[in-house]
Amino acid sequence: MKKLLCILALGVTASLSGTLAWADEKLSLDEISGYLNEMKTATASFTQINDDGSLTTGKLYLHRPGRMRFEYDGTDGGTVVAGAGAVRIHDPKSNQPPETFPLRRTPLSIILAKRVNLDQANMVVGHGFDGTSTVVQAQDPENPDYGSLELMFTDAPVELRKWVVHDGAGGKTTVILGALETGMRLPSTLFSAGGGGNSP
Repeated sequence: MKKLLCILALGVTASLSGTLAWADEKLSLDEISGYLNEMKTATASFTQINDDGSLTTGKLYLHRPGRMRFEYDGTDGGTVVAGAGAVRIHDPKSNQPPETFPLRRTPLSIILAKRVNLDQANMVVGHGFDGTSTVVQAQDPENPDYGSLELMFTDAPVELRKWVVHDGAGGKTTVILGALETGMRLPSTLFSAGGGGNSP
């Protein structure tokens, strides 16, 4: 379950569109912050490439500030819900109740902040360019054993293409989002402790 927390609580973030674009130069943290601040509500399908090469799919719901839901497909699919200052991990295959963690203790907090400012976020530990994408690396300084997160952005327009989670055990998980939809109304029940899994 701790690995699930690392993959999801570290990895969940904003959204991207389906239009292919590649960055010509490194984006500034101010440009990326502005992009995230403009995002209010969004939904997107996602594909997760697990460390063993297997694939899982699901849907992301985002309502900034402070709320997010990651919903995995299938009858045994789990959920990760951020809301009311906490992140809750629910695994239906476990007999245990959902695990709950303070939102402020995860890098998810820098994405869901009321006002994103990556220049001042203490969890941002790297900002580089890999030749095609701007890469922002985030890590909880108080819990480095949780691993780290790489967010990859392209330019013209600014878009988050994917993120890669490196867990504390050396594993790697990649999440790629599908076509983005924005500006819709999302019911508050999606982000509550007992929120349902049906699409709005």
